[in-house]
Amino acid sequence: MHNAYSDLDGTAFWRTGVVDASPLAMAEIYKKRWTLEPDWKIATAGSCFAQHIAGYLMRNGYNILNVEPAPSALPEELRRRYGYSLYSGRYGNIYTSRQLLQLFQEVFGEASVAPIIWQRDGRFFDAYRPAVEPEGLPSADEVTQSRAYHLERLGVLFREMDVFVFTMGMTETWQDVETGQVVPIAPGVIAGEEHVARVALKNLSCEEVVADFREIMRILDAQRTKELRYILTVSPVPITATGSGLHVLAASSYTKATLRSAAGTLYQHHQAVDYFPGYEIVTNPSARGVFFEPNLRSVSAEGVDLTMRIFFSQQRPRQPTGGSDATEQDLLFLDEPACEEVLLDAFGP
Repeated sequence: MHNAYSDLDGTAFWRTGVVDASPLAMAEIYKKRWTLEPDWKIATAGSCFAQHIAGYLMRNGYNILNVEPAPSALPEELRRRYGYSLYSGRYGNIYTSRQLLQLFQEVFGEASVAPIIWQRDGRFFDAYRPAVEPEGLPSADEVTQSRAYHLERLGVLFREMDVFVFTMGMTETWQDVETGQVVPIAPGVIAGEEHVARVALKNLSCEEVVADFREIMRILDAQRTKELRYILTVSPVPITATGSGLHVLAASSYTKATLRSAAGTLYQHHQAVDYFPGYEIVTNPSARGVFFEPNLRSVSAEGVDLTMRIFFSQQRPRQPTGGSDATEQDLLFLDEPACEEVLLDAFGP
């Protein structure tokens, strides 16, 4: 009997596509929407897992922009600690679509983004990227000056890039009740204990994530003169802690399901958006958790390597041309990504 499933190949069925398939050989799971060209300038951002993607792209010959390189005098072992060599800009981890939208609005003057400066032990921190200066700065004025330079460099980045790679990580964010702005981590974890009462949890819905990203696309279209493409991924790393009141497992499931649905919606409706299923590769049930470290959160080196091998089965590795803004010395993040979210473990029982 012939039906709608009769002519489909094995990847359309759970038994042949998952149960009988090796989790180490799933190249068919990703089919590129378009080919990354060797002269395209690529910018990267997102949650901690995105740091792996940037490193592998650069190591395989793609042109990764870096508009805020580390000072030459800064020792290599300190670059990552001070927010360098993680992404194309020194913005640290961007966990949510709302945080990303806010950054674009600030860079291009699309909305008033009030400064939020935290304190700890007489030092001052940029609340929008508190981890990039782990010891803080001597004054609020220096925070303001540092941020002004940061935003100026991002204006260059966002106008020059041809491809924007963004890894979605979380839906939970902390919103300042006085300004409406969001910060990447709750005050009091790194600094800003005096601001604890000023924030409330905001847990984004799928509709809000989609709307945020479409607004980002609108802003970029208005500011640029050349076509821009996007590669979206969802981080396979479970959340460390939740402020939602749910069990952390249920909260993490909500987060990943919401982000995956949002990424799928954007992929379906925008030809400029490609989706790479890194989340599915790592969390594949047939792998039986082998791609996670014993803490059941961190993705193992084998998991990262497999994920990127599948990516490059479609987007071919290229010979380095010497045209990248980044350098081999910038690949400090390949072993273990810098992730301030892990600090939340210290506040558990």
